[in-house]
Amino acid sequence: MTCDQMVTYSRGVDLVFKALADPTRRSLLDALFQEDGQTLSALEARFEITRFAVMKHLKLLEEAGLVVTRRQGREKLHYLNPVPIRLVHDRWVSKYAGPWAAALSDLKSRLETPMQKVFEIYIRTTPERLWEAITDPAIRAKYNFGAEVTSDWTPGSRYEMGSPKAGIVLGEGVNLEVDPPRRLVQSMVALWSDEVKSEGTSRVTWDIEPVGDSCRLTVTHDELREGANDELYGGWPMILSGLKTWLETGELLTTPGSLRYT
Repeated sequence: MTCDQMVTYSRGVDLVFKALADPTRRSLLDALFQEDGQTLSALEARFEITRFAVMKHLKLLEEAGLVVTRRQGREKLHYLNPVPIRLVHDRWVSKYAGPWAAALSDLKSRLETPMQKVFEIYIRTTPERLWEAITDPAIRAKYNFGAEVTSDWTPGSRYEMGSPKAGIVLGEGVNLEVDPPRRLVQSMVALWSDEVKSEGTSRVTWDIEPVGDSCRLTVTHDELREGANDELYGGWPMILSGLKTWLETGELLTTPGSLRYT
């Protein structure tokens, strides 16, 4: 990691710790953990503080990347984003805490009633290189638990996720929208366990936006069944953390407890 990358990462970690230092902000994250995608009014009703105070706390959480927002009609919905916590764990906490720490950082994976999950991360790379990392089978396997994703990447084409070495198929779907290097929308049928097979089809959207010398990658996993098994979407923080680490450093994550289908 270069000196500039270390400074950027350090600032990001500082923002996360600053955001988590306040009990009200931690309570807001708890509220989104219990029920994701809430409006400001719904969150405000949970606290005996002013609407303006709640807005200020949410702004700090957004600046730290712990909360992301999406417009739905006239309403602004707030979503818990566990990726920054995953990054803190992968690059700092895990060195000291041991194998059990991986379970503690997966805040998002234990939600019981998801409908839509939004994950956001900033990566110091170009849109073209990020697109390649998402669609190239060999690169994808480096951070996707060893599983490759193969397709001709045209609208309406099929894709398959799996491990040729192991001879297994872990998922499949259709490329609904392909706009390199900006946007990829896919239907997804997970096949890696009996539990996720029963969940049926969901949708994954990759949005890439250039920001200075970096890219903001937003992964939205939606069209989820009410009460869907968290195994279906709980791996995203680790996958995106691994993607960022590989693109910025060329190194692979060796997170304790990681599953690899090889």
